[in-house]
Amino acid sequence: MTQTKISFIGGGNMARSLLGGLIAGGFNSARLCVADPGEDQRELVQARFGVRAVVSNEEVAQIADVLVLAVKPQILKSVAQSLAPMVQEKRPLVISIAAGVRSGDLDRWLGGGVSLVRTMPNTPALVQSGATALYARSEVTAKQRSQAESVMRAVGLTLWVEDEDLLDSVTALSGSGPAYFFLMMEILEQAAIAQGLPRSVSHLLTLQTAFGAAKMALESEEDLSILRARVTSRGGTTERAIEVLESGGLSSLFSSALDAARTRSQELAVILGEEV
Repeated sequence: MTQTKISFIGGGNMARSLLGGLIAGGFNSARLCVADPGEDQRELVQARFGVRAVVSNEEVAQIADVLVLAVKPQILKSVAQSLAPMVQEKRPLVISIAAGVRSGDLDRWLGGGVSLVRTMPNTPALVQSGATALYARSEVTAKQRSQAESVMRAVGLTLWVEDEDLLDSVTALSGSGPAYFFLMMEILEQAAIAQGLPRSVSHLLTLQTAFGAAKMALESEEDLSILRARVTSRGGTTERAIEVLESGGLSSLFSSALDAARTRSQELAVILGEEV
């Protein structure tokens, strides 16, 4: 990867997170460049990372070994179609971080036969703690898979799925997942405040408890159910609380929520992939 030239189409939050992660990991900033129509975005990228930022998508695509499409899904079709001649000529690895756009649609917009990796990162990537699933089309070589993984690993954990349809489930779990945990933390914080804890105390205890539980799970090789059982003493306070949550149908509620999110992801893929 040391000699690889990586170009970003779009200089928004996720692109800046990837830039920061790559540079922090030792990647040469001189081999990175960004195209964005917004002057403020270009100035921010240049000031923060010292990388070249220009207006023209074609200019950065022309020099790219790896081309990262980091634009909003709603404009990806027009951006991809404008880049198609350059992509067909240069044949870079293309990495899409646009949610909901199927690789087949994107490949068609880019002219076909493209080495394309579709990814589904999540918002904790903004603090280098993301979880990203990747799917590679058949044109992608083993070397290019490694390149894609190296790029996305700059902002957290990466893993591959071999069936693109599974990205809808990934979207429902980890893509939307941060919002589920924020909601649970918000509910816990408010409940503790209602019991009399000061807001600042409730807030910090909620955040640290969530962080600590996640850290314990990440560092353990045991199943989550075992970890939960270990902090659920028979006849104790935790057991009583868990009984209330289970009697309220928490498990089925989350199952229904993920089903709804996956279905919406499938619907959006159809909408975004429609040919005009």
